[in-house]
Amino acid sequence: MLLLTGATGCVGRALLRRLTASAEPVRCLVRDPRGLGSERVRVQIALGDLADPPSFRNAMRGVKTVVHLAAAIRDQPAGSIEELNGIATWRMVRAAERAGVEHFVFMSSLGAQRHDRTRFLRAKALAEGAVLASDVRHTVFAPSMIYAPGDMFMTLLERMALLLPVMPVSGHGQALYQPIWAEDVADCVMAALSAKPAAFDSGNGNERFELAGPQTLSHEQIVALVLRSAGRARRIVHVPTPLVSGVLRVLEALMKSRAPATWDEAELLEVSMTSLVGTADAEGLGVTPRAMGDVLGV
Repeated sequence: MLLLTGATGCVGRALLRRLTASAEPVRCLVRDPRGLGSERVRVQIALGDLADPPSFRNAMRGVKTVVHLAAAIRDQPAGSIEELNGIATWRMVRAAERAGVEHFVFMSSLGAQRHDRTRFLRAKALAEGAVLASDVRHTVFAPSMIYAPGDMFMTLLERMALLLPVMPVSGHGQALYQPIWAEDVADCVMAALSAKPAAFDSGNGNERFELAGPQTLSHEQIVALVLRSAGRARRIVHVPTPLVSGVLRVLEALMKSRAPATWDEAELLEVSMTSLVGTADAEGLGVTPRAMGDVLGV
């Protein structure tokens, strides 16, 4: 039995399709099973979330593999970014050790470090540290920006293009990314689950993969690419970072979790996430990542 968290996210949905197609017994930890769509009839449902430790401890009964994809890039009513990423992952690892889980797969992020300027990457660094220190055999994926047509980021840009004559971008828009398609990430996870590539064997079965697409693009270039794919080209206007921060903080204070964007999310687009090895780790898993322009058809 495999326990999957984050099954309703863009990588989770892609991975779940692959798991159920391979007849892998899957249990999904979800708040609302409706988010699983048609796949919900093919999996076991465990109701719960990262803010509820008893729920994922119960969900691990009889589980041999945990694939932990769930993450939060903004504060939620149930917990902060630090609680839902760092502390929750530490608790999940401890629960996996007690439950006799044999393999823990974790989705971290490129650039995660304890002294990063962003709360999310600091929390991811703490979470990754907990996984790497675990006695359970583990596989860590550290991707650059993950995207999929229709995801939250693209949808927000398209909606803004409908409402605004120009497209605002925080700061200089020159932070660099190697965007990787969610479907390619899911293929990488499946490859790591099915076989341990000898080239990455550390001797104890533990592995870490940096996942990056074949292109290095700035934030501004990514925005322009998404807008072209939607047929809504707009002139990009750079907005000073302090102004963006102030406006988004006020918006979040007024709208709480209903805010269309938060400063914590926007700040991630001012921090580069690139890998020195490029696509090598993905290719070592037998996956050749596609360029973002090819995926979006532009």
